[in-house]
Amino acid sequence: MAEQPTILKPEEIESESFRIIDSEIGPHQFDEQQWPIVRRVIHTTADFELAEQMRFSWNVVEQAVSALQGGAKILCDTNMVLSGVNKSRLVKLGGSIACHVADPQVADEAKAAGLTRSTFALRKGVEEGCNIFLIGNAPTALFELLRLAEKGDVDPALVVGVPVGFVGAAESKGALIAADLPYIAIEGRKGGSAIAAAILNALMIQAEG
Repeated sequence: MAEQPTILKPEEIESESFRIIDSEIGPHQFDEQQWPIVRRVIHTTADFELAEQMRFSWNVVEQAVSALQGGAKILCDTNMVLSGVNKSRLVKLGGSIACHVADPQVADEAKAAGLTRSTFALRKGVEEGCNIFLIGNAPTALFELLRLAEKGDVDPALVVGVPVGFVGAAESKGALIAADLPYIAIEGRKGGSAIAAAILNALMIQAEG
């Protein structure tokens, strides 16, 4: 039988994990605001290569923290992202979070238009006044957000653009990075719901001060 680690308390396991990440990452270009977010992503995935692919728009962490402290209204593209967010921390900050991809109205509208539910779920979030968007799965949601932002229909405080996959994921993130929006993104095909949630959780820790 394999020997169990001597560290068993959750907070001690996390602390030791962060220590290991800090010791193994080597030199990096991230500042003191960005690094806790990158480290949280590595902790979530055990993938150090993601550090090379993470991108931050100028001053985005400060903008995101300010929005969270003001009681942000957040939209997720999947319920998997929603399930990974620390709700108690968000409530303490006065924020709210939603995912509309499973809403019957969204499903009906998407079917009638021949478009994805993610597209219409994103539109609903914009109509509700969401100002932070977590996109970990659906490139179509990210493309729609970019389209609406270009039209002037939405002015996000933060776009977490980390959809994963082989069709449209890299392209949608490339378009986000090229846009004039506050973003945290991962270049290429990698990403996912757990990463989107991890980024928000790391930002909320900073927002709590």
